[in-house]
Amino acid sequence: MSSPAPPLLSIIVPAYNEETRLPDTMRTIEDHLTAQSFSSEVLVIENGSQDSTLSIAQEFAASHPRFRVIHETARGKGLAVRRGMLSAQGDYRFMCDADLSMPIEEVNRFLPPLAPEADIIIGSREAPGAVRYNEPSYRHMGGRFVNTLIRWTILPGLQDTQCGFKCFSAAAAEDLFRLQTINGWSFDIELLYAARLRGYTIAELPVPWYFSPESHVQPIKDTIRLSLDILDIRRNARRGLYGSPH
Repeated sequence: MSSPAPPLLSIIVPAYNEETRLPDTMRTIEDHLTAQSFSSEVLVIENGSQDSTLSIAQEFAASHPRFRVIHETARGKGLAVRRGMLSAQGDYRFMCDADLSMPIEEVNRFLPPLAPEADIIIGSREAPGAVRYNEPSYRHMGGRFVNTLIRWTILPGLQDTQCGFKCFSAAAAEDLFRLQTINGWSFDIELLYAARLRGYTIAELPVPWYFSPESHVQPIKDTIRLSLDILDIRRNARRGLYGSPH
């Protein structure tokens, strides 16, 4: 007997202490995917939560076959996304923040036939046509400072590397996430840097984005950590850790 065909889309949702937001997020994703003609799966990766995130996700998945829950004991958004990407089966693998700050309906624009032709498509809050809603000006300015730092030091040309909505082809995901060494907030930078070294194409897609006051981002601490991680990425590249073009 032949094995079933893989789904077109896998959605990976990293979830750390998300007991308040996750129920609505899972229902919203399920409602959207139910209305689509393409096949899909959703992987919720709970990692090191100190609340009821794991049990809430497991209870929902028990009655919704599209959902799978993976419990990862260690913390780190990068670790959770990596676990999800390498456990997924979809032809396209989409990382999705648990706050749904980008409406889930936008995911269709990351898939053929609507998507730009690229191995990796990253949601962008800064590309022409993007709209930010309800974001305090100090957070926007802080975000622009961080992305300017990233553009000047490691990823020139990309306007928004830290938006939490990105889509990878299966081939790119299987290749790049096996090279990942950073488990924290800066993992996106490492993946995109390795992708460029290995010859993958990257496109930015403007998205509508809604600010969430419950964000886990800690601007000062995370910026310092990001700066140190960029140095680590540079060292990894000099050591040949990311290899040569695929």
